[in-house]
Amino acid sequence: MAIIERIELSLVDLKPKVRRTDAIQSFVSQETPIVRVFDRDGAVGTGYSYTIGTGGSSIVALLRDHLLPPLIGRDAESVEAIWRDLFFRTHATSVGAITSLSLAAVDSALWDLRCRRAHSPLAVLAGGAKASLPLYTTEGGWLHLDPSALVDEALAAKAQGFGGTKIKIGRTHVAEDISRLSAVRQAVGA
Repeated sequence: MAIIERIELSLVDLKPKVRRTDAIQSFVSQETPIVRVFDRDGAVGTGYSYTIGTGGSSIVALLRDHLLPPLIGRDAESVEAIWRDLFFRTHATSVGAITSLSLAAVDSALWDLRCRRAHSPLAVLAGGAKASLPLYTTEGGWLHLDPSALVDEALAAKAQGFGGTKIKIGRTHVAEDISRLSAVRQAVGA
């Protein structure tokens, strides 16, 4: 059994090098709550979630004050049971971004611990239904980038094996969005 002996909680604030924006918000900071779960045998699982500038301290408070203390002494292998218990603990405060991001940090830490103890990747422990999946990147495509920068990003993503790249829309006029998307499509194809 992987009895949870101790849990560390931290908040790391990562400032982006450039202020990134999409149609409704600016990515001013990546507040990253990090949960590290230690079992009795010395194994460690790490999980995290992140915000784009607000709410990180609220996630930490929810974790610290309500969600992490009852995990001490629990079997970390009971990932689903723990998730359900924590979800129920938050039912009166409604499920929203703060609750979901808090649960995600714990859930990913428990799965990480489980995988490390089993010396097996998550894809295998989760059922191994597929050997591979097509992926796209969501890292770039921000509104502050001009079309040539978007093209450079998309070409780099394609070279790395991504099947696509997310590009934000919402410039002042729809013609700007069409121009940006057209430039990328022309450079990388469908």
